[in-house]
Amino acid sequence: MMGLEMSEELAIDIRNASVYLGGREIIHDMNWQVKRGGRCFILGANGAGKTTLVKTLMGLAWPKFGAEVTVLGNRFGRTNLVELRKRIAWVSPCMQQFTSTEWTGLEMVLSGFDATLGLFRKPLPEEEEQARALMRRFRCEHLAGQQIFTMSSGEQVKILIARALLTKPELVILDEPSVYLDMAGREFLLAEIKHIADTLPDVTIVFITQRIEDILPVFSEGMVLAQGRIVSSGPRDAILDEAHLSQAFGMPIRLIRNKAGRLWAVLD
Repeated sequence: MMGLEMSEELAIDIRNASVYLGGREIIHDMNWQVKRGGRCFILGANGAGKTTLVKTLMGLAWPKFGAEVTVLGNRFGRTNLVELRKRIAWVSPCMQQFTSTEWTGLEMVLSGFDATLGLFRKPLPEEEEQARALMRRFRCEHLAGQQIFTMSSGEQVKILIARALLTKPELVILDEPSVYLDMAGREFLLAEIKHIADTLPDVTIVFITQRIEDILPVFSEGMVLAQGRIVSSGPRDAILDEAHLSQAFGMPIRLIRNKAGRLWAVLD
């Protein structure tokens, strides 16, 4: 992360944020900034507060009085969140709980044009062709006519990623996108994420995971969360070390690095 900078230079600017859900404080006094065009990861175990943080970024959870949340230059409380969400691509397996059993794969992808979960109008022919092209890229065009609820979790994630990229977003939030994928599916997805990061330099990408090996070298900055607090933040190599990770996960961790720069964790 970085020092406090002018908000127009930042894609994300969170200051003094504590978030309560269900009568419990999940996020504790968080200060976090991400530059526009940044590639940032968030690493944390289950219960670290990762999903609550994403809901805060999307305006689905609100911090207590005194906090400031600004996304893409829009200060929450002074902006139209419906319009702002059209500039953000959010991909998360938890989005599936908000989808109707009636929507097909193609309809779900097309809904990205309107920032809705499901299609509520007749699409234009050029919109349908654009959606199908993205589905071909992510190897899911064969799911165009299949209802979402009949798909595997991995198939649903591919549909959601195609939907997310449909409108050329300014901020992409990938919230544990590979959590339900097998090894082959995960590696395919990570390769596509690298391609997105390499070819869309102006797009800010936030990648959230609980698995260290999923953090590609393209994510040059990040933070480690534990129990709703930032354990460490900064350049990738400075915080993905055995001491910080052992503290965050509560167990002795040893790291193994492959030739591509990815890290695998083993118990020491």
